[in-house]
Amino acid sequence: MSKAKRDKAAKPSKNASIRRSYRSKQRSTSIYFLLWAVFAAFSLLIVLLFGFMERVLITQTYKQEAAIELNEKGDRIERMIGNAFENGLPPEYRGSLSTYIRTLSSANGVDIFILSAEGEVIAPQVPTIGGDDEMAGLFDFGDRIRVLLAALEEKQSSTVIYEGEGEYVYGAEMRVYGQDMYLYVSKSLDLMVAASEQMGSRMVVVAIFIFILAFAVSSAVSGWLARPITEMTKKAELLARGDFAVDFHGNDYGQEMVALADTLNYARDELSKTDRMQKELIANVSHDFKTPLTMIKAYASMIVEISGDVPEKRNKHAQVIIDEADRLASLVGDMLELSKMQSGIAELKNETFDMSAYLHEIIGRFDYLKETQGYTFEVDVEDGLYTAGDELKLGQVLYNLIGNAVNYTGEDKQVRISLKRTGERIFRFAVTDTGAGIKPEELPTIWDRYYRSSDAHKRPVKGTGLGLSIVKTVLERHCFVFGVNSEVGKGSTFYVDFPLSEEQTNGDQ
Repeated sequence: MSKAKRDKAAKPSKNASIRRSYRSKQRSTSIYFLLWAVFAAFSLLIVLLFGFMERVLITQTYKQEAAIELNEKGDRIERMIGNAFENGLPPEYRGSLSTYIRTLSSANGVDIFILSAEGEVIAPQVPTIGGDDEMAGLFDFGDRIRVLLAALEEKQSSTVIYEGEGEYVYGAEMRVYGQDMYLYVSKSLDLMVAASEQMGSRMVVVAIFIFILAFAVSSAVSGWLARPITEMTKKAELLARGDFAVDFHGNDYGQEMVALADTLNYARDELSKTDRMQKELIANVSHDFKTPLTMIKAYASMIVEISGDVPEKRNKHAQVIIDEADRLASLVGDMLELSKMQSGIAELKNETFDMSAYLHEIIGRFDYLKETQGYTFEVDVEDGLYTAGDELKLGQVLYNLIGNAVNYTGEDKQVRISLKRTGERIFRFAVTDTGAGIKPEELPTIWDRYYRSSDAHKRPVKGTGLGLSIVKTVLERHCFVFGVNSEVGKGSTFYVDFPLSEEQTNGDQ
């Protein structure tokens, strides 16, 4: 074998191995676990998302409130300090601007400084210890004054509020004694940072608690959701073993589970019906095979033992053997034909033919019944009706329907056959008997294989019991409308609607 052929042969095996591995993984994963994992992961995700959003919202809210509060306080502090420069400090401060500013800082919960354009602190005075300016480094506003000046220039205003490093700043340009000075009011964000960090620590604890709670709740919910599916699986196993009494309704909840149970119950009923029909089919086929085989064996023995030397008897017995063999061949042929049509193996021809003339030919095959058994055929056939389809198989349909009417007609032995237009582009074939009719509960099953009416009847036309099933299969493959109207005690009418062929309808016009 060449390398290409070996690779081609090995490829399906590899794909099959991958599919088996995938199915193995599917079987190893319980739906209970999948539901639990989804619920738990979703709950944890919601908690984490909520914690993140809460932290972000708290930070944004705190900053917004801080900006609004600082704007109000800064504006008030600016007016008070401006008034102090113009009208002098209140008497209780004894001319100490530093004391006044520190008092305002404490009262408003902010830090207040008056700076020069170079960032030098003009007020309040920077405290010193031991004669050295040890605190001066803490009050270096060189970088911050540049940020303030840039903000004022960008906004083109004498006041501005912005977020600095770890603080919110209210800045204002002031002119005091002919010199440019700057009011620097800041509110620290340390409290917000601390609260945010504390909130983060608490959210970790809350997340752990929520995860444990979600684990318990999701386990319970998953079990509740998976329980009816598990029950249905067990019931499906019983159904597979042939228990057709199983009912898939149980712990139903929700429309979907009820619909699934209804569907499975419907499938159970159909499987039960198929199983019953299969058993009936085997019984009927066995009976139909056994009877002619018994007759063939019996008459063959009679020829050997009794009539072998008597030509008249021998020929009579041999004819019985031939008739029964023909019956067996007909049964096998019908079964094979039906199987081919139902499986789609047998192809249908599509040809236009004269249905009126063809029906007259088929009716002629029943003339022997008029002569030998007194049957009456009332025929009303409109001439020149053409249709398109498989002529041979549609002829089999007509023959089977007429033969069925002959077998089931009443004591008057009358059969009515008609072929008439019922519309502009359609005509109907109908055959009516005067028999006992079909009970309403039997109507859905008359097209099944080996249908037998519960009423006794004679069968002057030989059949295999597959006639109506063949009719149904042929007409369904042609997509033709067909059916039966029956009234108990008055007989039945089987009908088929044939489309007029395009050539014929155009010719009429």
